[in-house]
Amino acid sequence: MGTQSRNRAVAGTGLGALAVLLTAGCSFNASIGGAAAVPADEVAKEAAAVLEEQVGQAPDDLTCPEDLPAEVGSSIRCELTAGGETLGVTVTTTSAEGSDVNFDVEVDEQPAG
Repeated sequence: MGTQSRNRAVAGTGLGALAVLLTAGCSFNASIGGAAAVPADEVAKEAAAVLEEQVGQAPDDLTCPEDLPAEVGSSIRCELTAGGETLGVTVTTTSAEGSDVNFDVEVDEQPAG
């Protein structure tokens, strides 16, 4: 896997260990080869890492059911579990050039269900 870097974040209100985070930006170099998407497990791993970096604690779990298209404006919905509660997460591609894919991670304000 290539090198990774993280960029901007915007703080807000939230829940449990993620009490100060609603939106974070994450940039990473994904080895997507000829495919036009970042694998779901890689998106989940990188999104969880940037959330941990912003609040000092990783979510209990973060899963994405599908790959993130490496196309600007494309988005997928993921699910985050923290402190016994579940929140929806939207991951949106903000730029993609070769194997460099940048995306924003937005955590829902209210728990799911």
